[in-house]
Amino acid sequence: MSQQLKYLAAYPAELQLQVQKLLDNHQLADLLLNKYPHCHSVKTNRTLYDYVMGLKNQYLKKAERLSKIEFDPRIHVIHNALGTHRYISRVQGAKLKSKNEIRVSTLFKNVPEPFLNMIVVHELAHLKEKEHNKAFYQMCCHMMPDYHQVEFDLRIHLSLKERGHDVYAKNH
Repeated sequence: MSQQLKYLAAYPAELQLQVQKLLDNHQLADLLLNKYPHCHSVKTNRTLYDYVMGLKNQYLKKAERLSKIEFDPRIHVIHNALGTHRYISRVQGAKLKSKNEIRVSTLFKNVPEPFLNMIVVHELAHLKEKEHNKAFYQMCCHMMPDYHQVEFDLRIHLSLKERGHDVYAKNH
């Protein structure tokens, strides 16, 4: 009996059935590898900072400054997060200081560039829109027109990974 596809739970049952069939027939990994054959080269916090700032400067020049951008090994998919955006406000004397941080799960060190791009775009969109609403997803699609397709493909990757098949473990 096949396992439930928890990462695809919000998608229509017919689509889940198609994915499950490909998974059961051991075809899903090959489809993913054909579509995204190579991992990106962003492996350090410094290169992640440059990557994120490049996207921010391209699409969100007037957005608030980011004080920290880093890979975070404490972010786990099982906690329903792949990345986080934090807005921190502190009172220092008579001033209110605020900081924005973006942290990306270390899971994204060994994935294709579109997957990293999708999570970064998602977290950057939170600079403008705090909630996951229509305006938020419009912002995501503005920065990455195929955002929804890449998110779906990432969810397929996570479904495979959960079953012990890490398509990109060997850094293709």
